[in-house]
Amino acid sequence: MNKKSIEVMPKIFRGNEYKVLLYRLLLAYVFYFFARLLFFIYNASLLNISSTYEFFRLYYHGLAFDTTAILYSNGLFIILSIIPAVVNTKRSYQNMLFYVYFICNITIWSTNFIDLIYYRFIFSRTTFAVMDSLEHESNKMVLFSNFLVNYWHVFLLLFVLSAGWIYLYKKVKVRPETPMIHGKYFIFSTVAFLGIVTLAIGGIRGDFKKSTRPINLLDANRHVTNVSQGDFVLNTPFAIIRTLNVNTFKNVYMVSDKDIETYVQPIKEYHNNPASKPNVVVLIMESNGREYFGSFNKNQNIPGFKGYTPFVDSLAQHSLIFTNAYANGFKSIHGMSSILAGVPSFKDAYTSSAFVKQKTQSLVSVLKEEGYDTSFFHGAPNGSMGFLGFGNILGIEHYYGKTEYNNDADFDGVWGIWDEPFFHYMKTVLDKKPQPFMATLFSVSSHEPYKVPEKYAGKFPKGDVNIHEGIGYSDYALRQFFAAAEKEPWFKNTIFVLVADHANTIFYDEYRKEFMRNTVPILFYTADERFKGVNDDWAQQIDIYPTILDMIGYQKPFRSWGRSLINEGGQEPFVIKFSANLYQYMSGNYICTFDGKKVVGFYDKDDKGMLNNLISKRTPEMEILEIKVKSFIQDYMNRIVDKKLDI
Repeated sequence: MNKKSIEVMPKIFRGNEYKVLLYRLLLAYVFYFFARLLFFIYNASLLNISSTYEFFRLYYHGLAFDTTAILYSNGLFIILSIIPAVVNTKRSYQNMLFYVYFICNITIWSTNFIDLIYYRFIFSRTTFAVMDSLEHESNKMVLFSNFLVNYWHVFLLLFVLSAGWIYLYKKVKVRPETPMIHGKYFIFSTVAFLGIVTLAIGGIRGDFKKSTRPINLLDANRHVTNVSQGDFVLNTPFAIIRTLNVNTFKNVYMVSDKDIETYVQPIKEYHNNPASKPNVVVLIMESNGREYFGSFNKNQNIPGFKGYTPFVDSLAQHSLIFTNAYANGFKSIHGMSSILAGVPSFKDAYTSSAFVKQKTQSLVSVLKEEGYDTSFFHGAPNGSMGFLGFGNILGIEHYYGKTEYNNDADFDGVWGIWDEPFFHYMKTVLDKKPQPFMATLFSVSSHEPYKVPEKYAGKFPKGDVNIHEGIGYSDYALRQFFAAAEKEPWFKNTIFVLVADHANTIFYDEYRKEFMRNTVPILFYTADERFKGVNDDWAQQIDIYPTILDMIGYQKPFRSWGRSLINEGGQEPFVIKFSANLYQYMSGNYICTFDGKKVVGFYDKDDKGMLNNLISKRTPEMEILEIKVKSFIQDYMNRIVDKKLDI
């Protein structure tokens, strides 16, 4: 080969350009690895990865999800890098590619850093649904500033790694060349362009098989030994991209109508108690996971256990409490829909779906028909969390937020009015209400950034994790509320319900187990103590709505996916929730995991870590459990899609 041909070949075949493109894409894999490593370091206690081998085995399977995210992020960059043109190697063009590369990559890759912190609260990778929550917040800059201060180390890591990425990118450059205006150049460039685009499409899908669908969140669980490891296999950009404008609500047909009537019993009717019209006050305590309550952990046998709710623990001695209860979602708005309307949230939030704006029978609508005044109290800026919008759908008559409180001297500077003064505010409003009334309070203070008023500095135990002091303050606020309310005439004619919207920061290993996550307290209190005792049966937020209707002797048919917790001999206790990208259904002796189409696991009810999959040892009870979970999901989906949430 002569000297002239050696000089021409690079200009025709563009080898240097393709090598540099490959290098730049490989850099993205390197920094996705660092993001996954940090995710593991920050959340190791929740991921159940016990060895270096297990780490790298799961990382290998995670490469498919990294590939999808990287190719989505770099789609424009790849096309601009390989288009059959003659300007690709020019300095100005390469400078433009630099900005395209980093604007697209850093913006999307940086979402991984959200879950360094957020994962410990929701126990799953962040999806696009989080945007639905943020759009309801009027104080986004305050929240961001607060996050920046409290988690400065996350931002520092993001900055350092981004700087390192930019440095390594600049180390390898495309040589400036003037390609020959020749047919071979354009033919080769076009063939290479089509080949690279084809490979990219296969990478985005996860394979080239026509018979398979593109990989999604559920595929992360295909190679794990523990369901929580699926979130390590995933990355946050993938989770957001795959849930972008995705609607998982659709009609499904897996079982017969008879199965639904037998195992779900969606239309309830109770005749256990005489008709009455007591007031109903529902206290939804922000982030008050069951782990923080001494009265709800007496039988857990946790070494060195400490609780942070002395008032609720004293109240529990005069109440009916459920020590094995669960949230039916993982965000505050999910708690509202589960508790008041009996509508849980699974993979996607019902409250964020296109189907939420429909007539929905709920505790609110039923009590309104019975002549109750209905109200909702939340000390944050009006509209926060989506409560005001969903409350309007349910038909709540009166909304009392930060606007109605109208005294910023009691504003905590981040979320809303401190619990103690806002609880007192609710009490003064209720004092003026005609009876019967139904009131829901959603607390604020036991929320990140976990502060307490300065005047109470040192009053409550700091505890072992960041939320413990705030839990103590909110418990104190409840004590003050009850102390004042019990002096009022309406107090003795009131059913009080205490429950949390979801769990939060975990300290004890028992609550890190997969099926112990997102556990909440459920407590019913009346002044005459007619509902009293400790119940260890399975219970959940969606049971509260039918339980209250049973308590007040409501004897008409109503729609409910939950069960009355005081109806002995009624529907068998069960729990359904969504975690690790799977439906988890507990009834009888087993926990069943279901991916939406098929059962993928059975676990003994005492195997809360879900470590020993018994699916190869099916029993008749497991077969019935499969029918139960399919029946629930089918009725849930079809009623939502067909707009049959009203009886």
